[in-house]
Amino acid sequence: MRRDAQGRLRFKIVLWGPSLSGKTTCLRWIYDEVTGLNKGGFTSVEDPTGRTLYFDYTPISATGKVIFDVFTTAGQRRHKHQRKIVLQGADGIMFVADSSRSQLQSNIESLEELKGLLGNQLGKEIPMLVLLNKRDLPDAMPRQELVSALKVEGFPIYESIAVKGLGVKRAFQAIAREVLLKRMYNV
Repeated sequence: MRRDAQGRLRFKIVLWGPSLSGKTTCLRWIYDEVTGLNKGGFTSVEDPTGRTLYFDYTPISATGKVIFDVFTTAGQRRHKHQRKIVLQGADGIMFVADSSRSQLQSNIESLEELKGLLGNQLGKEIPMLVLLNKRDLPDAMPRQELVSALKVEGFPIYESIAVKGLGVKRAFQAIAREVLLKRMYNV
């Protein structure tokens, strides 16, 4: 949390997860489809195929006094250094997991990297929720099996189909609420 030059409170939320898990799709859906929010421009650093190279970013506000600076990270393994930089100063994390059974190992590796970078802060000082995305895939793992495999029991779990926007707004509202409670009221 920080105050900007206009005295507004700014909180940083990072969407983290493996490559192609749906982080950019989630943020793009919020930006394009959710009404009633004040949104700045949408910045995307991507390659010619549309894959995130560094990050996506947009500021989002429901009031004039509180702004959420929302970032995604590039999920490809070669972008580990960039992810570490984007993660700095995060007030909250939305871990976007790909529900496909074939992506389980990528989910685990991404989550382990996050835990390695944040250590004991994750879930204590920095709230995290887990978004099980792509629930409509034919090989989507059952919810409890995926949660157990990721070892994320105890974290808030949400399900989504980001390409349709299902569950995305609800998950974003939840992480925004957790960030506010933690940073403003230390709950």
